[in-house]
Order: sequence, then structure tokens, then C-alpha cells
Amino acid sequence: MTAAVAKETRGFATEAKQLLHLMIHSLYSNKEIFLRELISNASDAADKLRFEALENSSLYEDDPNLRIRVSFDKDANTITIEDNGIGMSREEVIENLGTIAKSGTAQFMAKLSGDQKKDAQLIGQFGVGFYSAFIVADKVEVFTRRAGAPKDQAVHWVSTGEAEYTVENTEKASRGTQVVLHLRKGEEDFADGWRLRSIIKKYSDHISLPIVMEKQRFGDEAEKKEPEDETINKATALWTRSRSDITDEEYKEFYKHISHDFLDPLTWSHNRVEGKLDYTCLLYLPARAPFDLYNREAARGLKLYVQRTFIMDQAEQFLPLYLRFIKGVVDSNDLSLNVSREILQKDPNVDSMKSALTKRALDMLAKLASNEEEYSKFWKEFGQVLKEGPAEDYANKEKIAKLLRFSTTHTDSPEQNQSLDQYISRMKEGQEKIYYVVAENFNTAKNSPHLEIFRKKGIEVLLLTDRVDDWLMGHLMEYQDKPFQDVSKGALDLGAIETEEEKKNQKETEKQFEGMVGRMKNALKDLVEDVRITHRLTDSPACLVVGEHDMGAQMRRLLESAGQKVPDTKPIIEINPEHPLVVKLDQEADEDRFNELAAVLFDQATLAEGGHLKDPAAYVQRLNKLLLELFR
Repeated sequence: MTAAVAKETRGFATEAKQLLHLMIHSLYSNKEIFLRELISNASDAADKLRFEALENSSLYEDDPNLRIRVSFDKDANTITIEDNGIGMSREEVIENLGTIAKSGTAQFMAKLSGDQKKDAQLIGQFGVGFYSAFIVADKVEVFTRRAGAPKDQAVHWVSTGEAEYTVENTEKASRGTQVVLHLRKGEEDFADGWRLRSIIKKYSDHISLPIVMEKQRFGDEAEKKEPEDETINKATALWTRSRSDITDEEYKEFYKHISHDFLDPLTWSHNRVEGKLDYTCLLYLPARAPFDLYNREAARGLKLYVQRTFIMDQAEQFLPLYLRFIKGVVDSNDLSLNVSREILQKDPNVDSMKSALTKRALDMLAKLASNEEEYSKFWKEFGQVLKEGPAEDYANKEKIAKLLRFSTTHTDSPEQNQSLDQYISRMKEGQEKIYYVVAENFNTAKNSPHLEIFRKKGIEVLLLTDRVDDWLMGHLMEYQDKPFQDVSKGALDLGAIETEEEKKNQKETEKQFEGMVGRMKNALKDLVEDVRITHRLTDSPACLVVGEHDMGAQMRRLLESAGQKVPDTKPIIEINPEHPLVVKLDQEADEDRFNELAAVLFDQATLAEGGHLKDPAAYVQRLNKLLLELFR
């Protein structure tokens, strides 16, 4: 650089002073993103040069290989970011660096129209990224020369982030811009090769321009005099390439890069959307669940880019919570971002993209579901989280329900591998409902006395044992116009499956046992809401049911274990009039003994459904008393 010419001291505009103060003290929560912003500006300058050179190739000045160079000087405590892009004239420096609201790129974009806007792929519409340098620097120098301008028409801009800056003419042999950051006291750790490389890889790995640094040497190599450059980033935005040009191996390696996972993904979906919204998404389905999957407050979301420039690591606004296991990238040109790019502003485009990305993710799962073996792997890892979907996403409830998997009495296997479509295909003639039972574990569900009549008639029942299942069914309600029915709730109604003769016999039996029902109501009046004759049992003497609209037993236990208050309701006990114990009980003349036996019957029904006795000691005493009478 030569001696300065026409040096001028100028004041920042009022809004610039305020923003600089905010920038330095509180605007950015993460200091290291200054490098992201400056590299983004450098990439932007290269994009501008490419575009203008389409009409004037001489702007390349015999240097067509565009690049960004990052260097540091520990002794001087400086970092330098240099590009060989379009550069700036003196007027452009004053206009763009002296007034915050002026964005060179925004003005450049205003000159374009039609497809040129897409071809230019310009970034930098935010207008304040350059000033993030003052987060870590107490002085910033800019040396710049516009492509095509004489060497002595370069510009030297200097500011300490206060009220004024200086600008003067200088000489610069190469076109482009060089930004020198004089680091503040306490920020010396940024003048480190390893630190700078890690920041570049984190935030700018997929900038399409090569970002080069001097190669680090160790041991004997450190004695070599000739410097050697190395490219730090991959210099390609994989998601911007055509799907036909990307191999499966490249997709897998990119997933591992963004997710820090060592396993290959189960599947992925790569799509480019053009029209009202213009964005690209690359979504991945991991092969295993992270340790914090069930922590709904944990950080999650897609990586957000704006034209290949990293903006947010976990943008949670683009997918609902029940799809928090999805990894990937979304790259858009149409989003409104706040001044720091760190928090998305309220924007209807975000809602539109969320809706589209959610459907894209569900379609990806539906495609995977065609391969039972692969989908089984997914379901074992993420099935319980997907079950949160019907309650959170009413618009896609039917799509989500199609993806759910359950254990059923059809297989009697604890493996959840049966879909609702498969269940419906096996429904009995005249069956109008999808029946299910909820229990704490598979064995309790499989052996539930509520299933006895269903097994007898060959009616399939879903066996639900996950903690989320009772909550799920409270929101799912129906599937393909088939309502769900909890077999432990309300009176049994098999609809057209039962014959008229069966219904007539049931009425006669109920009338025959009216006396016994009355006696049991009196014996169990403090424990049950009602007593009634049932036809759902074939092997068990009794079972407990709850009202059609009352809280299920599993949900009650979950809420109670969490210390939450639950409605004070009592169950209904249903008795099997054909069971020998019930027949004997009906014949018992001693009222005290009848009451004891009725209490035992109630406790057994509680245990059979996986419940807990309120007074286990009393149950043991009654049982011992009956055993002693047996052995007299």
C-alpha cells in the first residue's frame, strides 16, 4: 500500500452510531459469527463480479479464479479476510460502509429483473453484516479496489467503531476487498489457525467459493520456507446440486457432517421448490434416536441457509415438534430475518414453508413405510414421538395415523408392526369400529379380561402399551371414518356382529340377575359407580370399566404418578353371570360372607387390569380367610 491520497474524515449517520454501539455490546449472542458475515460479504462480492463479467469479461483482470483468503498474525493480533471479487469505488465505500441502511447488494439487486435475480444468487440484503467485525475488533481497516479501476484508485477505509471514520485513496495491485480486524483485548484467541478453521467449517463450509488459508505445518515441515495454501471448506453447496448429480455416498457423508452422527441415515428427501416460494430442502431420517429425544424442550430443528450462507443451526420454526427427529437443511431466498440473522421474524412465508416441509417429511416416511424392514427400524426408534402428531397437527392427522404401528391380537406379538390399514382390511363383516385396549405392558394388555368376547368372536383388538397411547387416542378419534372404541370404556356394543338372538338372551340374563346386582351395589357402594351384568367376559368372573367419557385407568395412573390431580371418579364393575364363582356368589345367603366375596371379586378385577389396590392388606386378609375355610 502507498501513502494515502485525499484523506477525508467523515461522521457516521446517527443510526449508524446507535447500531455500532448495539453491535459491539449486545446484538450478536455468538461472537464468532463475525467471520461468517465477512465471508458472506466476500462471497457476495464474487457473485457480483461473476454477473457483471458476463457482459464484460475484462473485469477478471487475468485472475478468473475467485477465492476468499483468511489469514492471521498473532504478533500483530489481527485477522484478515480478503477476496478478489468486485471490490468498491470510493463512492461505494462511503455509501455502503458509512450508512448502515445502505446495502450494496440490495441496490445491486434492484437493478436486476426476471431470471437474472436467480442467476446472480446474491446475498447481503441485510446491510449490517460488515459491522459485526466490531464485536471482536476495536479497529477495522478496509482496502478495496473495484474491478476494472486503475491501481491507484483503490480506497483505504478505517474506523474504530466510534463516531467517525476516515477514507482515503491508495494503491492496490489486485481487485477486490481486504478487511483487516485489529482484535480487542481479550479476543486474542481468534488469531489462531485452528480456531479460524473450525469457525469456517461450522458456518461457511458450503460457500461455493474456496476459502483458503496457509497450510499449517508441524515438526520438520515447519522449517519449510515456501508457504502453501489449502482450501478449508468443501466449496460446494450439496443441496443446490441436481439430485441426479449426487451419489448416495455423498448424501450420507453430508448427513454425517450436519448431524455429527456416525451412522448412515435411513432415508432422505431432496427437493427444489419454485413458484410463490423459492427454496431448497434436504431432509434426513436418522437411524437412531438421540439421547434427548423425549425432552421436548431440547434444541432441535433444521439448519437454515440463505443462498448457501449459514444462518441458524437449529431453526425450529420449519417442522412441528413431533417431527423433531428430522435432520437436514433448508435454503431460502424469501425469508425475513432480523438484523442479526439469528432469529426469524414473524413471516407468513415461514408458516407456508413449515406446512410444505411437514408434508414433505410425512411423504418421506410414507415412502419408507413401503419397506417393512426399514420402517420397523424407524418405528422402534421414533414411533412414540410420531404418536404425538395427531394431537399437534390436526391438518395432517389422517396422514400421521396411516404411519402409526401397533401390536394387535392378530399376531399376539409385542412388536408394533401392524398398521391401521391392515387392521381395517381384516375387520369382521358388520364391524363398524376399531377396538383397542390400553394397559401398562404387553402381557397385561394381551391377557386383559376385556378381550375375552373379542377373541371368542375373532375380532381383532389393538394392544396399546406406550405411555403416550391413551393421550393419542383422545385426539385420534377415528380413521377412514371408522371410530375408535376403548373396550374398557362404556357398555359393550358390538353392533351388527351380535345376532338378535344373542341380544335377546342378554336381556333375559340381566333380568334374571337383578337381585344379585342389587346386593353387589350395596356391598361395593363405596368402591364402584355401578354394577351390571356383562357379556364381554367368557373366562373371568368380573372386570372393571369406566364411563364412555371418563379418564382411562392408564392416563389416571400417569397423572397421579406425576403429582397431578385427577377427577374423583369410580369404576363400574361388570360380572359374568356364567362364571361358577358368580353363580356361587348369587347363591350365598350369608350377607357378611357375600360382602367379603364381592370385595375379593372387585380387588381381583382391579389386579387383572394392572391396577393397584388401595388396601392390599385387607385383600390378603380376605383371601387368607377364604383359604382357611377351604382347608377345614
